[in-house]
Amino acid sequence: MSQHLQHQFEKLKKMILALGAQVEESVQRAMRAMETRDKELAQAVVDDDELIDAAEIDVEEECLHTLACYQPVAMDLRFVVALLKINNDLERIADLAVNIAEQAQFIAVAPPLEAAPFHLPEMARQVQTMLHHSLDALIHRNTDLAESVRRGDDPIDRMHRRMYEILEERVRQQPDWMGTLFHFVSISRQLERIADHTVNIAEDVIYLVNGQILRHSRPHDEDRVPRGSAAIADKQ
Repeated sequence: MSQHLQHQFEKLKKMILALGAQVEESVQRAMRAMETRDKELAQAVVDDDELIDAAEIDVEEECLHTLACYQPVAMDLRFVVALLKINNDLERIADLAVNIAEQAQFIAVAPPLEAAPFHLPEMARQVQTMLHHSLDALIHRNTDLAESVRRGDDPIDRMHRRMYEILEERVRQQPDWMGTLFHFVSISRQLERIADHTVNIAEDVIYLVNGQILRHSRPHDEDRVPRGSAAIADKQ
């Protein structure tokens, strides 16, 4: 790798990590707004989404500039391709954080429930851990950490399904609370989708490191997944 390309990669890495930090903060603030019924904080998450959108565009343009000017190959090419995909997933996570913040605004003005029917804070904690670990896996090119993120998705799916069961029970018991209950379930859905995007990031890290394409496989099927053509090319 030339010195110029190495400097360009360092620039891209800093940009994607800065975006990742912004997205992590957006998710954290959205959930805090829900938990504390803070309408102003929720609105701040919505307003700041424009900054994240702009950062996402900057990363994409810099990646395209790298492809056009440096024409990377093999693992260097995988790095740029992976960053383009991760960039898109981070922007989508930020959009989902905005969705949570918008639901939090409804919850903030609704009468508080006597007892919270959902374990959203614990679900959010696990999802935020997955997001943080996926970015750590990118920084350190750690496939073991990326695999742990993939394995974390099934527990989140189970928690989300349980939310619907609780909703059905509570609506029968307290039909007047239906609107507020649906807002909580909607937040659960957004968290479940954030978890899906963190898995995408983790799988892109694995692709970056060893060329495996795991997009349509489950974690326990990994031994049966053939390596991608990029990995084969690296061996030639």
